[in-house]
Amino acid sequence: MVIETFPVGPLQCNCTILGDEQAGEAIVIDPGEEIGRIQRRLAELGLKVKQILITHGHIDHVGGALKLKRLTGAPILMNENDLAQLQLMDRQAAWLGVATPETAAPDGSLADGMTVGLAGQPAQVIHTPGHTQGSICLHFAAMKLLLAGDTLFAGSIGRTDLPGGNGRQILDSIHSHLLVLPEETKVIPGHGPPTTIGEEREGNPFLTMRR
Repeated sequence: MVIETFPVGPLQCNCTILGDEQAGEAIVIDPGEEIGRIQRRLAELGLKVKQILITHGHIDHVGGALKLKRLTGAPILMNENDLAQLQLMDRQAAWLGVATPETAAPDGSLADGMTVGLAGQPAQVIHTPGHTQGSICLHFAAMKLLLAGDTLFAGSIGRTDLPGGNGRQILDSIHSHLLVLPEETKVIPGHGPPTTIGEEREGNPFLTMRR
């Protein structure tokens, strides 16, 4: 089994490759940029991309997805509630002072409760609106692993001051759907270092103040 996470692009979005070496297959989560680097690593590992999964529609997470799709033929999946974010891609690029990446409607929606990923490493989609309306997390229960996008960070939560953000909603999403997971669950956020559900349940100031 391969799990590799590395930051890409100017905002250092965490891109994750999760692969099954025996099957020669992989999924890529949040290929925001540096697609050549991602593709080279996949080739080094001998893995073929089966799905490109996007946790939400911000430029730093979805900006390279179409390019990776064209290189691999893999479908792009993103929650349909973030289609509006794709329409704002030129504005998102202007905020960062970068060129607008080419995007397209995803091939399917990451709906709450659906199973995605590889046959031997399935993940359940958890819809966690708040950072954006289409934000999702991916829970690999067998691996005790959560890819949290920009919903939950080590010691923090996702910002809610951009279009589609809602502060009360993100707290409800985290408390109702994430903090109920086993405390030993490893959390890979959309930016920054990993953490665990237990650590955030006990020490995240944005979450403990609500008790």
